Amino acid sequence: MAKQTRRSFLEETLVAASAAMAAVKYSEPEAAYAAETQAKGPNEVLRAAVIGVRGRGGSHIQSLSELPGVEVTAICDVDESAGNSRLEEIQKKTGKKPKFYRDLRDVMSDQNIDIVSIATPNHWHSLAGIWAVQAGKDVYVEKPVSHNVSEGRRLVQAARKYEKIVQTGTQCRSAKAHQDAVQFLKDGHLGEVTLARGICHRRRGSIGPRGDYPIPESVDYNLYIGPAEMTKLTRPKFHYDWHWQWNCGNGDIGNQGIHQMDLARWGLGEDKVSNSVVSFGGRLGYTDAGEVANSQIAFHNYGKKQLIFEVKGLKVDGLHGVKVGVIFYGSEGYLVMDSYTHAVAFDKDWKIIKHFKTPKNQYSNIGHFANFEKAVRSRNVSDLNADILEGHLSSALCHLGNISYKLGEKMPAEKIREKVKNIPHAIESLDRMLGYLSDNKVDVKKDLL
Repeated sequence: MAKQTRRSFLEETLVAASAAMAAVKYSEPEAAYAAETQAKGPNEVLRAAVIGVRGRGGSHIQSLSELPGVEVTAICDVDESAGNSRLEEIQKKTGKKPKFYRDLRDVMSDQNIDIVSIATPNHWHSLAGIWAVQAGKDVYVEKPVSHNVSEGRRLVQAARKYEKIVQTGTQCRSAKAHQDAVQFLKDGHLGEVTLARGICHRRRGSIGPRGDYPIPESVDYNLYIGPAEMTKLTRPKFHYDWHWQWNCGNGDIGNQGIHQMDLARWGLGEDKVSNSVVSFGGRLGYTDAGEVANSQIAFHNYGKKQLIFEVKGLKVDGLHGVKVGVIFYGSEGYLVMDSYTHAVAFDKDWKIIKHFKTPKNQYSNIGHFANFEKAVRSRNVSDLNADILEGHLSSALCHLGNISYKLGEKMPAEKIREKVKNIPHAIESLDRMLGYLSDNKVDVKKDLL
């Protein structure tokens, strides 16, 4: 693949300053390679490259390395220090030292790589995935699969056009507890289910004052920014805290919340984005370099059904026994899913009907990667537990919630109450939000939502 400058690939996206569609120009040999790549046989080793090796990237490396039919032959990271550290770890565990790339375009050009696993910040997910399938590789891409709605759809289109297997990193779909619980809902054991409420009650502290901070010497910042807007580093902590700034992240609704949004949509049986969305909230309780909401509610309307998602990042209790999970409300009872491995069905009096559990030896990140490997070998998209289309639709729900929030205007709580009074369950949700803010000594008359 011919290398491009940052400016050129920005100009070649469908939407300015986003990675909506990668218009990478291939030479004839490269195009032929992408078209002629064949599935590996059942006994052949799949060679994998992991892009982004901190945080989730470490889990990708570990899970892929534990699969007997997969070998991590390359890693890529814009932080050379992080990359070298991972190389040492891998060599110590496996006795083999993978190639190290700093520029992900070099990964795409490596024709010895069969699989690309993407664990970068969100703004790179779709573009890296598109480039990978264009280069003839199958892809595992972290959640959310996109930084905005449009580029997620472009990744789906690219996966279908190049007939590549693309798995989304919503590993909850590979948990037996959740698979069985969703089937329980579909079988009608809780009657008609018209509401799913996803919750992320996870405390997030201040990330420090906004300023002009130096880029770590080991980081190629130009490669890091890639398709995003070139800005100064305004947060003290370079790694991870990008989640809380719009240029690269999507807040907790797109960080943790994508898992719960995906489970909620799955359980409701909806195979599309919502008809409409209303969202309110704010970054409340402190002032820092963060930009996204730390307290937010999004109401997704599906006609007869509704999906509500709550982010509460200050000190907060859980709801119905969970702090991160999904609650389904049926005419004959309720279903509560925790974040990963358990679900419990209740009758209308909140008496337990059934437990759903995932055996310890059957679920972990590796189970989701094993499902991906199975589909890569079969070349059958239907083998995937979390095909890219599912990932796109659930990611889009997160993005639409943020769009509604960002397009809104600040107003006091009572005015919000008037605005949302006709939305089912909105007043109850608002009152709980106000109580939570009051408990955290946030003056909602001063700090408007």
